Amino acid sequence: MRHALTAFLAAVSFSSIAVAQTPTAPPPAQPAMVQPTPTPQSELAGLIARDMEGLMTLYRDLHANPELSLQEVNTAAKLAKRLKAMKFDVTEKVGGTGVVAVMKNGSGPVLMIRADMDGLPVVEQTGLDFASKVRTKTPEGVETGVMHACGHDTHMTAFIETAKLLSSQKDKWKGTLVMILQPAEEVGKGARDMLEDGLYTRFPRPTHAIAFHDAANLQAGVVGYTPGYALANVDSVDIVVKGLGGHGAYPQTTRDPIVLGSRIVTSLQTLVSREQDPQDPAVVTVGSFQAGAKHNIIPDQALLLLTVRSYSDETRAKLIKGIERIARGEAIAAGVPDDKMPVVSVKDEFTPSTYNPPEFAEQMGALLKGHFAEGRVVKTPAVMGGEDFGRFYRADKSINSFIFWVGGVPADKMATADAGQITLPSLHSPFWAPEADKVIATASEAMTVLAMDILKKD
Repeated sequence: MRHALTAFLAAVSFSSIAVAQTPTAPPPAQPAMVQPTPTPQSELAGLIARDMEGLMTLYRDLHANPELSLQEVNTAAKLAKRLKAMKFDVTEKVGGTGVVAVMKNGSGPVLMIRADMDGLPVVEQTGLDFASKVRTKTPEGVETGVMHACGHDTHMTAFIETAKLLSSQKDKWKGTLVMILQPAEEVGKGARDMLEDGLYTRFPRPTHAIAFHDAANLQAGVVGYTPGYALANVDSVDIVVKGLGGHGAYPQTTRDPIVLGSRIVTSLQTLVSREQDPQDPAVVTVGSFQAGAKHNIIPDQALLLLTVRSYSDETRAKLIKGIERIARGEAIAAGVPDDKMPVVSVKDEFTPSTYNPPEFAEQMGALLKGHFAEGRVVKTPAVMGGEDFGRFYRADKSINSFIFWVGGVPADKMATADAGQITLPSLHSPFWAPEADKVIATASEAMTVLAMDILKKD
């Protein structure tokens, strides 16, 4: 089913990529994948294949017209229109630009299927004929290009096909289907906003929830799943390091915040290497160190920007307290007075870890393995990326929740990368161009298979 993308994939120069970009939520590099065993096309796959031309038209439109987080107005409207045409009961502007589409089909479970809508402030460099040329300003006033560099365009397209397949086969399932289009995943805000706007009170409360994410290091069409913790808590932490500025020729008259900041950066490394259980992964990364404006001036302030990642709430709290302790301790050691202690603040865009209840995840994984050809469904390790789909489970832990991966890397590119000849672009890279037809077809089929089982008739 690569016919729709063969031409433009050839135009993407993966070999020109020197360094992979840092992903938000891809699984880690996998061993060379066992080639799937060919099997006859399923009836469901045949239905999707017949829809593929229209699906690729929708995909190209979404790809060429991305919108930043909290700005997904046009995206939400065009997809809501499609859901209304399928006879869903559609409510728009839930939690901002979110869309909730409900279809009741007798008594039974309530299944929520979610797709995210937002693009990223990335200038696209894929060379695709339908590459995004959108430019806008961020909330901070920075002019930028906008791109679906995390594959949310594939998520939405597969979501629409899944809605079509389920709405057209109501005789094969019973229960309630709640399909949601979520804004602002990239800033960790959309799921929370929808919940706070009554997602579980204004609409049927789910008993089950499923979603998928495309993957930049799994072969196109391969499904990955992870029981237990699948993605991490993500915190953005700022440290304002205060000092006493002065002339660079007379450092003895100052309290240098650059030196103090450097000590803090170095000491922070011990939080993971010396204080954290090696079997409980964590990340503390200083992504930015900002200070000073001239060679011979010692500034009176420095700013450190950190990303902090963990799985459990206990580890998250421990890391944040450790950051505060180290920052204060190093300041005391440097002779900084009490009124100039570092200020540590945790930003509001906290993304909670995503947890797949293990028993349910194994059940869903077994179902997918039984449906797809051998080698197309694999178990993948947890990652330190973040995904706010986890909020839906945390809001009600009686929900059976499951998020899985669908690989997007063309087989030939994967083989070349495995041979060490190229470096593949990751999610959030301006070069990320998944083999979209395979992602969309596989995800649509997988979500429909899962939905039909969850909502199966007695």
